[in-house]
Amino acid sequence: MAEDTAVPINPVVEHNLERIKQDLGGSDDLVIREIRFNEQAEIAAAVVYIDGLSDTKAINHYIYDVLNHKLSVVSPSDHMDIESLAKELLVGVGSINVVTEMMSLLTNLLSGEAIILLRDTNIAYRADIREWKGREVTESTNQTSVRGPRESFTETLRTNTSLIRRKIKDPRLWLETISIGEITKTGVSIMYINGLAKSSVIDMVRTRLNAIEIDGVLDSGYIEELIEDNKLSLFPTIYNSELPDNVASQLLEGKVAILVDGTPNLLLVPSQFVTFFQSPEDYYQRAVYASLLRLLRFGSVFISLLLPSLYIAITTFHRDMLPASLLIGLAAQREGVPLPAFVEALVMEVTFEILREAGLRMPRAIGQAVSVVGTLVIGQAAVEAGIVSAAMVIVVSVTAISTFTLPAYSMSIPIRILRFVFMGLAASFGLFGIIMGVFVLMLHLCSLRSFGEPYMSPFSPYNKTDLEDTLVRLPRWLMFKRPETSQNNGSIRVRKR
Repeated sequence: MAEDTAVPINPVVEHNLERIKQDLGGSDDLVIREIRFNEQAEIAAAVVYIDGLSDTKAINHYIYDVLNHKLSVVSPSDHMDIESLAKELLVGVGSINVVTEMMSLLTNLLSGEAIILLRDTNIAYRADIREWKGREVTESTNQTSVRGPRESFTETLRTNTSLIRRKIKDPRLWLETISIGEITKTGVSIMYINGLAKSSVIDMVRTRLNAIEIDGVLDSGYIEELIEDNKLSLFPTIYNSELPDNVASQLLEGKVAILVDGTPNLLLVPSQFVTFFQSPEDYYQRAVYASLLRLLRFGSVFISLLLPSLYIAITTFHRDMLPASLLIGLAAQREGVPLPAFVEALVMEVTFEILREAGLRMPRAIGQAVSVVGTLVIGQAAVEAGIVSAAMVIVVSVTAISTFTLPAYSMSIPIRILRFVFMGLAASFGLFGIIMGVFVLMLHLCSLRSFGEPYMSPFSPYNKTDLEDTLVRLPRWLMFKRPETSQNNGSIRVRKR
């Protein structure tokens, strides 16, 4: 690969065409259109492109016809005016750049650009005339909201950058693109607002992306796993979104967006723990409603994480904490159940996780129905068979439903995993085990960082200004200053009139 990079363009067009055919193995989708002065003369020019990646009609009209007309008035002995020819092509195509090395030529060719080879010159031209079939901009099926824009990102990098620029029409919105993947040559862009994003974060993003050595990148998940700070932690330290309005709002707070060609999920850094509990919809409705919903989400996380373990601890070690009537009712339900509370909860939780995963993998038309109906049928059958108690079915159902309140799916996964850890602590040590588990969990969260920024900010370290938009959201006219993640933190972003 290093040797190919240094191979220059040959002044003989036939030699370059033979090299391209050889490197691509004579692929059927390789299209070569030659232009000669006459049937016996050598090739004067050639247009090379990949069928399906380039706009064939535009190539025929703006490139091939122009070359054919221009060269028809030139004799083989004449010296072609390369500069004037390039300017004439530029009028129709709009973007013409010079290529001097074969490896760069092949990379641009396989990216969908048309290559123009001319005789008696050691340079080639690449015309950005890419066109391929892609998914239209549609409503997101993973991140839904009642109020707000409906559009979501697609798998095309340039479409995604345009969706963001439609919302932020400012020259300070800068975009940098590099290629990652020795084989796939995937385009990866970083987008940020100059003056708002911290220079240290931008430099760190550049450094980590440039340090990636991998054969291919097919999704932003590849990048996320390679550049995150704490690779062994269960908790995500990089936020991902497929909503342009969500990305735009975080760019305005000084975040850096990482866009990967071929995936609709953009990465945003640095990210804090509270970011995963915030929905774009929170900013489109009144502050009171948004604050109540956020508190509900945080409460749902504690329910999802601790409810089964609390049930196990109380029914196993701390029965005296329950009212007598409730204790008698639970004892009556468990009278015919042969399993201890921990095994009972473990069976139900694992069963529900299996049904949830099956519902995700099955066709959408029946997947949701199967997961819901399967849960109800199996739960009812288990109670009637005396395997589990009715109270345990209620606990597991409430726990599972609480997980779905999280706007970010990536945060629900560690919660689901840690639920089993806390169940084991509750079965072994009761409430003492749960309290110690929560203490260790909080220490771990406070130790995490996202691209140099504290993960638990603004709680640890404490920042009064950023508390305006964490557990609750203050009215917009009270959120005066920019957050700590911004380069201009503390500067005014809302002005009264």
